[in-house]
Amino acid sequence: MVEQDFQSKTKQLIDDLKSTCARNGLGNDASEFKIITQVFLYKLLNDKFTYETKQIEPKLASSDNWEQAFIALSDDEREMLAMQLPADAAELKQEHFISTLFAKQNEADFAKLFDDTLRDISMLNSDTFSVMTDSGEKVALFESISEYVTVSKRDDFCRAIINSIAEFSFERIFTQKYDFYAVIFEYLIKDYNSNSGGKYAEYYTPHAVARIMANILVPEEQQGKISNVSCYDPSAGSGTLLMNVAHAIGESRCSIFTQDISKKSSNLLRLNLILNNLVHSIPNVIEGDTMRHPHHKDGAALKQFDYIVSNPPFKLDFSEIHEELEGKEHQNRFFAGVPKVKPKDKDKMEIYLLFLQHIIFSLKAKGKAAVVVPTGFITAQAGIDKKIRQHLIDNKMLAGVVSMPSNIFATTGTNVSILFIDACNENDVVLVDASNLGKKVKEGKNQKTVLSPEEEQCIIDTFNNKEVIDGLSVVVNYDDIASKKYSLSPGQYFEVKIEYVDMTPENFEEKMQGFTSQLSELFTQSRRIEGELSEQLAGVKYE
Repeated sequence: MVEQDFQSKTKQLIDDLKSTCARNGLGNDASEFKIITQVFLYKLLNDKFTYETKQIEPKLASSDNWEQAFIALSDDEREMLAMQLPADAAELKQEHFISTLFAKQNEADFAKLFDDTLRDISMLNSDTFSVMTDSGEKVALFESISEYVTVSKRDDFCRAIINSIAEFSFERIFTQKYDFYAVIFEYLIKDYNSNSGGKYAEYYTPHAVARIMANILVPEEQQGKISNVSCYDPSAGSGTLLMNVAHAIGESRCSIFTQDISKKSSNLLRLNLILNNLVHSIPNVIEGDTMRHPHHKDGAALKQFDYIVSNPPFKLDFSEIHEELEGKEHQNRFFAGVPKVKPKDKDKMEIYLLFLQHIIFSLKAKGKAAVVVPTGFITAQAGIDKKIRQHLIDNKMLAGVVSMPSNIFATTGTNVSILFIDACNENDVVLVDASNLGKKVKEGKNQKTVLSPEEEQCIIDTFNNKEVIDGLSVVVNYDDIASKKYSLSPGQYFEVKIEYVDMTPENFEEKMQGFTSQLSELFTQSRRIEGELSEQLAGVKYE
């Protein structure tokens, strides 16, 4: 009940902030995203600070007025309190509190005070909460938000914001589990996390796909038992895939590493990490071009990871950097080659093939990966696609494939499959055809397929248990795949069953006569229709 109540209140807060933006001419504006997410984060960090300090100092928890009790502490006491804060809590001073700004909202230049407060929090917590670019520049936690509003409206705009976020506290939600935050995060970003034409990122992965990937990479019997592992996504977006994998492993048992060219996605990912007790991984979030400048390294060599998940962009114009990617320094990484420039269709260059090769190259000797690919990849009989599949088979590092239903992504009609890579899989490969599962539903103007929880679990169990189920799954070995020209399509391995029926010569003759009669009737109909069309055409006048 507490969870539902707070989810409702949190969603109402988000809606109130959006209404404030709309009233000030920012509805659906690009700046609305920055304002909503940053204000939400400011609220979250304030209440997290309150919650954690009360855990540390009993007299703050027992006070009727927490702010006054905090102010009454000596400087040494406040400094000691700051030193004891957990790593996922931002350090704040009294002037940073929402209550302080609330009390000062009628002062002149309130918008400037609001913006200065956000910038000061960013500077104070720079080492913990800053995202890095691939060139080493720090991307601050907050930036000014009032500048997006007409000068004459800025003070009122910031007053409306501070009044919205002062109404209730998030304190009671910090004991909630992953699924609670997943719902809140999805609601927060639902209007902003679409593929808006940015270069690599902002691809939203449905939770069903993310859960299937996580629970196959980390089966239930291993969850909570793995420790000190690294998880990587080279096209991380808002981090849906990584959050699911981290949740399966245990947030305190893994470190997240990401790279993504989109500033928007990096900011969303940082917020997702804060929500999900993964603040320790924020320094590993890199805003930059993974293809040209992969950032994470061990010495001079690219870093390798225990788990990799990715839903990379499928097609994109990268013709401007094509020659650079074909250079000598990238040859080992792009072992199967770089897709050619398509002069008349540059925006359809298969960039996912570069991401896939980068993932294979970045995997530890005992690592595992799950990658969303267009289903055409698993059967293509030429080019880079086939070379990559052959590499996986010849090096015995394929766990299997799950072919998903069409429209599992509401924003694209491309059929997708999930490729599971396991550098230690010496034996059988599982191929699952889930294309006929799910229910078609409308989402806005688009149609998408939704899997039921039972269907999700069926896919996971079938794959992990290596079950053979008629029309759904098959288990094959590497030699079988090689003999099928490295095709990974489940349907090509399903057994064709022929039913034999006992029949007397008389029964056979009767069946054949029936077929002959049907064919004769069809031929007669065809001749009649042909004659009618000829008559109609004869009466047509041509000018």
